[in-house]
Amino acid sequence: MTESPADVIITGCTVLTHDDQERIGFEEDAALVVRDGLVESVTTAAAVEGTPAVERIDARGQVAMPGLINCHTHAPMVALRGVAEDLPTEEWFNDVVWPIESNLTEKDVELGARLACAEMIRAGVTCFADHYFSMDAVAAVVEECGLRAHLGEAYFSSQGAQGREKSLEFALRHRGSAGGRITTALAPHAPYTVDDTDLAATAELAREHGLSVHLHAAENRDQTEASLARHGVTPIEILARTGILDVDVLIAHGTGIIDRDLPVLERASGRTAVATAPRGYLKFGWPTTTPVRALHDLGIPVGLATDGAASNNSLDVWESMALTALIQKSTTGDPRWLTSRQALHHATLQSARAVGLGDTLGTLAPGRRADIVLVDLTGPHTQPVHDLAATLVHSARSSDVRTTIVDGRILMRDRQLLTLDVPSVVRELEERLPALLDRGHGRRIQDYDT
Repeated sequence: MTESPADVIITGCTVLTHDDQERIGFEEDAALVVRDGLVESVTTAAAVEGTPAVERIDARGQVAMPGLINCHTHAPMVALRGVAEDLPTEEWFNDVVWPIESNLTEKDVELGARLACAEMIRAGVTCFADHYFSMDAVAAVVEECGLRAHLGEAYFSSQGAQGREKSLEFALRHRGSAGGRITTALAPHAPYTVDDTDLAATAELAREHGLSVHLHAAENRDQTEASLARHGVTPIEILARTGILDVDVLIAHGTGIIDRDLPVLERASGRTAVATAPRGYLKFGWPTTTPVRALHDLGIPVGLATDGAASNNSLDVWESMALTALIQKSTTGDPRWLTSRQALHHATLQSARAVGLGDTLGTLAPGRRADIVLVDLTGPHTQPVHDLAATLVHSARSSDVRTTIVDGRILMRDRQLLTLDVPSVVRELEERLPALLDRGHGRRIQDYDT
């Protein structure tokens, strides 16, 4: 009996690989065979010459690598890109962002999510972890456009028990949806907006239902110092005493993690990960960054992220990869850390682990989900290639991504989006902006006072 054709065969590329020691390597003149949403094999171009396929991609001059993962963002906030510039954190929240977010409708969230997903597909992002409001709309966009996502409905204690219950209901209803491309988490906003009682109840719900938790904590050093002054404990210690560190948790930012937090994180009995979004920290003028090296020494994965485009102006994880490497060299005073290969490891396997998908994503190997991007290295800014890892991290750009594939489905081919119509989204979003941006009502969804 003749085997049915493969769904996709990619030939002539260089494939980014991980060995059994999790070191980054490259296989030249290689081929990838994709069947039923999975990588069936990583082989040579010659070996697949006569293999039938529904779609063949000639990828000479390109690198095939696992799709990038945006480990913490607020996708719909692209609608606020550039509206709160050059402000300290407190004014950014209280004077601009939280008043505007009190206007948000589900339609605004949907349009923002559409634009964000288009941006991420074009930048080689195949999965994103989102933490926002009206997340049913985001889930619907993910289902339609073909991306993978780890979603949580955010809540504050000021909403009462209803906020927590809505977050749970969303997580249970959407877990495993979009053909398995959506995973879910409980999403308390942060220890400074969610009290200990709610955090403890969240941890209990996570244990009961087998869910993870995605929240902001120790975002910056000011938050840690304010928590110590008011409560005598750090935000990380609050997560420990409320049981959040006893379940699987993704902590956004962590630039306020201090030395006394490290043994607390080391004792965590749940799977703990941190997402770093360095561009925003530079914009806010924060004095510290995510302590990637200290977390690495504890075996805690650090995933790459962008945060929302209201603070970061971009959903470019490629830039986050390069910035993470550069800032780590600067803050540690050690040019040997982070290497380009280490940066690629953060962008692939560590990011997959951060969002709880380390067993299915993060490396191109048989049995893994076929989330693949093809990166064109024929441009003048990427030639000649002396060190392929360095070329990818420090010379290539997200705009060099030619093709984006999720679960074996091609979402972008030769820079052309196949599942989203950007001009119509932009037109509709522009019509809604005056009502969205109105701050004359004097409301805000929360107060930033850490």
